[in-house]
Amino acid sequence: MSDSLTIALAQTNPTVGAVAANADLIRQARSDAAAEGADIVVFSELNLSGYPPEDLVLRSSFLDAIEAAANELATETSDGGPALIIGAPWRVEGECYNAALVLDAGEIKGIRLKHHLPNYGVFDEKRVFASGPPSGPVVVRGVRLGVLVCEDMWFDDVTETVSETGAEIIIVINGSPFELDKDDVRLSHAVARVSETGLPLVYVNQVGGQDDLAFDGGSFVLNADRALAVQAPWWKTDLTHTTWTKSEGAWICDSGIVTPELDRLENIYQAMVLGLRDYIGKNRFPGVVLGLSGGIDSAISAVVAADALGPNKVHCVMMPSPYTSQDSLEDAAALAANLGVKLDSIGIGDAMTAFEGMLETHFSDTTPDTTEENIQSRIRGLTLMALSNKFGHMVLSTGNKSEVSVGYATLYGDMCGGYNVLKDVYKTTVTALSGWRNDHVPDGVLGASGAVMPERIITKPPTAELRPDQKDEDSLPPYAELDAILKGLIENARSVSDVIADGHEADTVRRIHRLLRIAEYKRRQASPGVKISHLAFGRDHRYPITNAFDGDAPKSS
Repeated sequence: MSDSLTIALAQTNPTVGAVAANADLIRQARSDAAAEGADIVVFSELNLSGYPPEDLVLRSSFLDAIEAAANELATETSDGGPALIIGAPWRVEGECYNAALVLDAGEIKGIRLKHHLPNYGVFDEKRVFASGPPSGPVVVRGVRLGVLVCEDMWFDDVTETVSETGAEIIIVINGSPFELDKDDVRLSHAVARVSETGLPLVYVNQVGGQDDLAFDGGSFVLNADRALAVQAPWWKTDLTHTTWTKSEGAWICDSGIVTPELDRLENIYQAMVLGLRDYIGKNRFPGVVLGLSGGIDSAISAVVAADALGPNKVHCVMMPSPYTSQDSLEDAAALAANLGVKLDSIGIGDAMTAFEGMLETHFSDTTPDTTEENIQSRIRGLTLMALSNKFGHMVLSTGNKSEVSVGYATLYGDMCGGYNVLKDVYKTTVTALSGWRNDHVPDGVLGASGAVMPERIITKPPTAELRPDQKDEDSLPPYAELDAILKGLIENARSVSDVIADGHEADTVRRIHRLLRIAEYKRRQASPGVKISHLAFGRDHRYPITNAFDGDAPKSS
């Protein structure tokens, strides 16, 4: 038995449902790993099907395709190259499981079934998968590997089973979506499992965007002393080779490259870039079209789009009305020039006049209000959708989480679109990201370097410019206060009374809670957008549209 081993950690970017293409990613990684002398290549959770496959796994034809591809990959391992550990949905005795498959010497050598099925937040695994039993190790190249699937590392029972049955190294395959601070959570669970078992641990995560999820990679190896031996890159596909030696009966991973952690703003920005890039690329859109107002939300959305797709795939449209300021016109033009993106101007004044004429008889005894303002927004949404229909570019909507939370957005107007990179980003974070992007050129972006955002866009008071001298703070509290209230109500699930006790004015908190509650019907119709926080609107946030709860517990008598 050899006292040395090379394990390659394969961070690939699979596409849900693209079984043949995902199998080719596995083949290419195996070929590259073989050239470097790897013994074993470890992939991420469900990488053969793409993750998360959701209800695709309820289709027998889909599972047939998975099994055919897995068996073909297994046959190819008869060539003497590296063994494979891949993830796939797998049928056993009529039940479908989330499985890790060990492929070596021309066959499927072992199957390990996920025991703990997450059923919270964005996860619905109990709906589509059966729970497998904790299992002992699989012998691969003479080494007893305890193979776990993702959530099984979050608990101690599966690692206890593999440890007590003689595992020498723990392997964990993962499809762990990004959210802020989650890398610390992953690492803390891994450290706990290493501490309990005294075994080294290999953690492999996927990279890429899938609908509203982004996967940040960051695969790593912990030695038995809990020291971080290897940290793979964040936000990029990668094949990381790790070298192991056996000393005094225990396996030790040689120290390798440890990629530094990214700060919060860079992680958010990279999630936005990768989420949009893969949504556009995997759904085969030629690019995006968005309204550029001269405000900060559309500006940072355009910057992200140029960074994700390249300037030639970004079409910006300025749609001025009689209320559009000269500053906004100048700022939009300056931003587009800095980014090198196409900018067209389509005035909406004639359309506003046409709608006024159409509705004049019906509105004759009324006073102008938000109805007329919303018509302007809907004219712009209609214009963008027409351009999208004609030329194929997807409309990128630009509302931030602060606005969407309280309904300060127009359904079928500025909410039009196929994707929104700001959906889970509060307004205060939008401002911080804009300044950060001016000071940094993130790794892997395709857009311009330098300070791309005109400073006036960042510093001027936010306004929708739907009436003369309009400011957001005419209708909403200052964004710093609004965001603090919203984070308390949404992410922290605090009561109205608790948020008031934090020092916020009672009537303001009650008003914001009411707006949050009644805007649910708008959010239910909003486009998908990349998840950033631990509680994003969408699958994370499942509240009824018809909802009369006032946000407080009953008062004690």
